Amino acid sequence: MDLSAAFPMWDTARMVLLGSDIRDLPPRRRAPSVLLGLNGEGDSLWHLGAALGAERVAVLPEAAAWLAEHLGSSDDPDPGGLVLGVTGGCGGAGASTAAVWLAQEAAVHGIRTLLVDGDSRGGGLELCLAAEDAPGLRWPDLADASGSIGTGQLSDSLPIAGGFSFLSWPGSRDRPLDVEPGAVAAVLDAARRGYELIIVDIGRGTESLGSFAWDCDRILLLAPAQLRAAVAAARLLQELPPVDTALVVRGNAGAALDGPLIAESLGLPLHGLLPELRGTAAAAELGRLLEFGKRKAVRRFAESVLQLLDDGAV
Repeated sequence: MDLSAAFPMWDTARMVLLGSDIRDLPPRRRAPSVLLGLNGEGDSLWHLGAALGAERVAVLPEAAAWLAEHLGSSDDPDPGGLVLGVTGGCGGAGASTAAVWLAQEAAVHGIRTLLVDGDSRGGGLELCLAAEDAPGLRWPDLADASGSIGTGQLSDSLPIAGGFSFLSWPGSRDRPLDVEPGAVAAVLDAARRGYELIIVDIGRGTESLGSFAWDCDRILLLAPAQLRAAVAAARLLQELPPVDTALVVRGNAGAALDGPLIAESLGLPLHGLLPELRGTAAAAELGRLLEFGKRKAVRRFAESVLQLLDDGAV
């Protein structure tokens, strides 16, 4: 396909849409705003989006309603709230724990915050909050969402814990329903309009990375201060979209020495040390993470990350 006809307007257009049949960008042209693909292209669509540097990926026809809404809002100068993704470079890295503590500290500072559970296989983030009985919507209630969701409609319908709203998968043994990327995009677009900070616990699976990571403005990658964890994080890093990504190392005080080395090996800025507190795993199991979030070491960690967000460093 000859793209030369689009060259005069390519860099001045508010938005550039590119079909997945285009495998290479024209020389010296900006990355597409949205990469369009069809249901059935599978993981190759997300890999192409990462290679091209696309800001968003839309899978059609499921994302048609979201795409129409996205195009209609392209003239709005207000980008809305910040979407921060948190993911673990390996299993047990502490991403969910960090996401909860960041949301808790943000709420303490008066920031309108939403915590989103992006891992349908993670057992339900609400269990870590001891909030499984809190009234409000869960992901299955929004599985068929599309197009525009009212800002007030969303915020008024979500449960609250620790001073922040949250959207979780149910903490039950039922098989989770599939939520299409279009529904995820519709929910996160509404969240941007209603909250100042949206923290997404992305998870590490291909499905959750594809559905949630592409809607994040910035991503924090968590990794324990261990060699194998660093290797696993390097592999996962290749699957993340082209957004600003920073490293958080989990460990005890000695990890402060290992952190810069791990960050350098990954080519990422180091933006925090998640403290290794005895009993954290048990606290997550018992729904007591919010209690641990009040500890000085945790608050120092969360405050430092939030400050970097405010400074635009993450």
